[in-house]
Amino acid sequence: MKKVLTSGLVASIVLLAFAYLCLQLTPILLPAVALEYFNPVFVDDESRQIFYFVHPVILAFALAWFWNRFKGLFVGNLFFRGLEFGFVYVIIATLPIMVLIFSALDISLAIIATWLVYGFFQATIAGLIFARMHV
Repeated sequence: MKKVLTSGLVASIVLLAFAYLCLQLTPILLPAVALEYFNPVFVDDESRQIFYFVHPVILAFALAWFWNRFKGLFVGNLFFRGLEFGFVYVIIATLPIMVLIFSALDISLAIIATWLVYGFFQATIAGLIFARMHV
């Protein structure tokens, strides 16, 4: 349990920094996608913006638990274990919800694609941390 909490905390900090970095870089690297966030389908309530930064912390601890439970299924070196972990997360969790979100909300495929890539990188980064810390 100590490894789950410790690696979850480390992953939380790294994923939080990654979230902030993505928040800063999106308008620079993907200005058209950033403009789509002014669509009325997105809530423009500053009191709820904290959830953007709470999400990586919740995700990190959930992924730490998942890693601890199924780490024996991820084989290979550190890089491939982290990469496989990212793919598993995208296939099991991210892709199905993206299909649902795309079917229900007026958002573009570009937004969905960026969320898929973002989710993949989140889980891959967490997987690399867990593979390193759970030796």
